[in-house]
Amino acid sequence: MNRRSFIKSTGIASLGLGLKIDKTYSNNSLSNFPIVIATWDVKNATKRAWEILSSGGNSLDAVEQGCRVEEANKKGQSVGIGGLPDREGNVTLDACIMDYYGNCGSVVYLKEIKHAISVARMVMEKTPHVMLAGEGAKKFAISMGFKKENLLTEKSKKDWIKWKENEEYKPIINIENHDTIGMLAIDKNQNISGGCTTSGLAYKMQGRVGDSPIIGSGLFIDNEVGGAVATGLGEEVLKTVGSFLVVELMRQGYSPSDACKIAVKRIVKKPNSNYKNFQVGYIALNKKGETGTFSIQKGFSMTQYNKEGNINFDSPYYHKQG
Repeated sequence: MNRRSFIKSTGIASLGLGLKIDKTYSNNSLSNFPIVIATWDVKNATKRAWEILSSGGNSLDAVEQGCRVEEANKKGQSVGIGGLPDREGNVTLDACIMDYYGNCGSVVYLKEIKHAISVARMVMEKTPHVMLAGEGAKKFAISMGFKKENLLTEKSKKDWIKWKENEEYKPIINIENHDTIGMLAIDKNQNISGGCTTSGLAYKMQGRVGDSPIIGSGLFIDNEVGGAVATGLGEEVLKTVGSFLVVELMRQGYSPSDACKIAVKRIVKKPNSNYKNFQVGYIALNKKGETGTFSIQKGFSMTQYNKEGNINFDSPYYHKQG
């Protein structure tokens, strides 16, 4: 038995997790490249990414263009224009992107620029930095040709005004006050890229940043192994460096499904965990084209587009209520 086989056969038992191999979301046929997956039911976004992949485009272009679809969707109150604001009524965006060479870019607390994912890519490609924040990020975006616009739609403004009546500050499971659009793609050359974009926790304290723009927490790619992205209550993902953990588990030989499951259990098994009152979900993709997802609560889903079609799957989950 080699070292990897030994780790795989003994690692779960030593953690006391009692996991079983879950093949529900697996796809291990190399003939099915390319493939794109995303958090939540975002078939228009995966459709756009698939158009690029199926025409021979690379995974980086695919995830950027796919994420842009949701950023431009005014009805989606968690990403881009129309995002729910902070307590002061400001829509602030966070995003990151990572390519198959290990390059990455990120923006945090970005105002008045709709396509945060594209600004993050420009940070990666046009600067010596990984992350730009606040006014500096906006100034850079404008210098790159991005146009300022008001991101607070009438619907989100009305919801914010109503929230101010009580100002109750807590996450609501699977409601768009704490979700994210994360996307992973593997192209015809088996190169993997990922992107993650969000308007963050609704009615957050001014200046709050979650996991989404943090490489290793909201998103991580290792082209030798695979990629992972997180959604849900970012503070809990940050505490466990969740996406990096998922990728490292896949490096040890775990399937994407099992890696996501272990990462979720890392959160819920922490002392004094309040996991029954928040959601965290992961999606993952490995070098073989296998995919997986797992969440704390019922209600999370993953959209997957490959040669078999554009399909949304309900995620398996940890907390069985009732």
